[in-house]
Amino acid sequence: MASLAILVSLVCAALASDAAAVRVELTRIHADPSVTASQFVRDALRRDMHRHNARQLAASSDGTVSAPTQIAPTAGEYLMTLAIGTPPQSYQAIADTGSDLIWTQCAPCSSQCFQQPTPLYNPSSSTTFGVLPCNSSLSRCAAALAGAAPPPGCVCMYNQTYGSGWTYVFEGSETFTFGSSTPANQARVPGIAFGCSNASGGFNTSSASGLVGLGRGSLSLVSQLGVPKFSYCLTPYQDTNSTSTLLLGPSASLNDTGVSSTPFVASPSSAPMSTYYYLNLTGISLGTTALSIPPNALSLKADGTGGFIIDSGTTITLLGNTAYQQVRAAVVSLVTLATTDGSAATGLDLCFELPSSTSSPPAMPSMTLHFDGADMVLPAESYMMSDSGLWCLAMQNQTDGGLSILGNYQQQNMHILYDVGQETLSFAPAKCSTL
Repeated sequence: MASLAILVSLVCAALASDAAAVRVELTRIHADPSVTASQFVRDALRRDMHRHNARQLAASSDGTVSAPTQIAPTAGEYLMTLAIGTPPQSYQAIADTGSDLIWTQCAPCSSQCFQQPTPLYNPSSSTTFGVLPCNSSLSRCAAALAGAAPPPGCVCMYNQTYGSGWTYVFEGSETFTFGSSTPANQARVPGIAFGCSNASGGFNTSSASGLVGLGRGSLSLVSQLGVPKFSYCLTPYQDTNSTSTLLLGPSASLNDTGVSSTPFVASPSSAPMSTYYYLNLTGISLGTTALSIPPNALSLKADGTGGFIIDSGTTITLLGNTAYQQVRAAVVSLVTLATTDGSAATGLDLCFELPSSTSSPPAMPSMTLHFDGADMVLPAESYMMSDSGLWCLAMQNQTDGGLSILGNYQQQNMHILYDVGQETLSFAPAKCSTL
């Protein structure tokens, strides 16, 4: 798999102190009823592959931010609604804990821009836009300057390329607006560093106009707001009417029953791994049966390879092949239906043939992911999916030693808290549609 590559160039041409008091609200995109589950999975897996290529290549008044999040119609993405500039222009962006950059397409845009559901943001039409100084601590050009003064009119530009996609951006600073459409419930935060893209290619875009990174890096929304924790509860893919909420700040907490907590594993210092939220997954059980997975099969190695991360921007969980084959065999052992390769229909290799397209799948035990000091229990509907007479394991394998990922399909109906200050992830099962 290819990984992320960033080319930075210098071209001659901070967050407000009250930002921690911002409240941002999230909404949720309704799933398109015309899109079958198999189409959805194929689109999601194609997008996940692009993201994984990128990774491999680079080796409230109480101080809470909340934002509405939605599921994109075809690609399995949770999107947040926000606005950029003055006057504010609303757009939707992928909420992504697996990256740090905030970026959106900007006008004027070349012919190499993907279609988006909202008008392009035009920085020349905003009274609060500014070019991010090349010597800013948030600029990727600062290192190239090595402490020297930037040349007059300096603009930092870079080409961020993925395995089969890329975007060319220049760095800007802008006021972002979070919250509902009611001004009283909105918060405007000035001085957010972001990437303004004038050309992109190779993206399977769905309903997004850009991306909001929520990772550990300095450019992420979490870091720029300076919040110590954030939480979300992702509503199920099948629920087309409910909204889910992302909270950033003091009100991000878990008041559910059955809360478990596990420490984050220290991230490697090099990008992009430095922005990931690593966890120590020590084992997996199906029902009461512990699977024969070596304890270090999914561990982060000293050279920065391997490891297991949690990512809201990836759909399907990806496991190293040794662990995946154990999960696959355990599922097969419990199901008496005929197996079939669903790669062509869904992109998933383990599927079962249901008696008919209207048949209900058989009962299955829960799957438990064992972390340091915490067990995450997944009901069958969070690791299996059915469509058009097929019932499939919603997981994929990855080369042993590669990066394993807990995707958002497995995070449905799980209230999750990232406590960056305390370096812990906490979670509890929940009916996210009612929160």
